[in-house]
Amino acid sequence: MELYEAMSTLRAVRRLRSDPIPDDVLDRVLQAAAWAPSGGNVQPFRIVVVKSAEKLKTIQSWYQQEWDRYIEPLRSLASSSDDVAAVNSGKIVKAGDYLANHLAEVPALLVFCFNPAHMAITDADLNRPSVVGGGSVYTAVQNVMLACRQEGLGCVLTTLLCYQEQAIKQLLDIPEQWGTCAHIPIGYPVLKGHGPISRRPVTKLVFKDSWGQPLEHS
Repeated sequence: MELYEAMSTLRAVRRLRSDPIPDDVLDRVLQAAAWAPSGGNVQPFRIVVVKSAEKLKTIQSWYQQEWDRYIEPLRSLASSSDDVAAVNSGKIVKAGDYLANHLAEVPALLVFCFNPAHMAITDADLNRPSVVGGGSVYTAVQNVMLACRQEGLGCVLTTLLCYQEQAIKQLLDIPEQWGTCAHIPIGYPVLKGHGPISRRPVTKLVFKDSWGQPLEHS
């Protein structure tokens, strides 16, 4: 698949079939993660591929708990009216509910782990939430998702299970010095899967030389 096509059609696919993923397909997806850039080429991430039905069932119970708590405000909006915002919210809620109710059935859940001791977190002491460390991990996450697009697999980046980090670490025997930062269920889509996406235009996101100044080409 042409790269720009992959990027412009990479949807969050939450309805996934339970059909197994061939080993060679999964290997290519994981290889894409290994190719991702990271600070100093340290690669301070590891991936736990969860396939165990028993472990997935346990993880689903935790995810369901966090999803219900997270989505409650949006659920209320979706049921409050029939305007465009409410309809869109309803679609998000419905797809999210499906994942929460079927997470145990996905063929694989990729749990991304990171070790902050191996990262140059240059914004750690600034008076705001630190994000720089993620730059050495989320590149691998994006590579995985683009590889899923290429392989015809659905996928979605989720982070709600970070609220259950200690429980996840105990379940998966993740060492104490490692944290979790992304949980990506992957599998073949139930419906159409990937397709055209809706995003803000570049003119709303990019400035030239100063904040708020439009980017104009010579």
